[in-house]
Amino acid sequence: MKTTQLKKVGIITITIAAFIMVFLVSGAAQTDVKFVDAASYYKDAKCVICHGPKAEKKFDTALKDEEMVGIVLNGKKAEKPPNMPSYQAKGIAAEQAKALVDYMKQLKSTP
Repeated sequence: MKTTQLKKVGIITITIAAFIMVFLVSGAAQTDVKFVDAASYYKDAKCVICHGPKAEKKFDTALKDEEMVGIVLNGKKAEKPPNMPSYQAKGIAAEQAKALVDYMKQLKSTP
């Protein structure tokens, strides 16, 4: 009987921890940061949390620039959370989104 209770407590603990992680990462991506330049925005808006310091995660350079800019502006539902939020809703213009895409491509290509 104690083993069953321990299993239940373990499952509940893991489930709560998973929800907390999703909430923290999603919340971190939803900051109100002003766009000054692409490099500082990438860091300050916490893009680096999901995409990595070298834009090595969740960034497909095979897509056309227009598609990537559209994703930055309108967001994208991922196969599993966290989802890419809409940065147009956060005040990012198309030119700024393009600058972010260009900066991320530069990061990814730098050894």
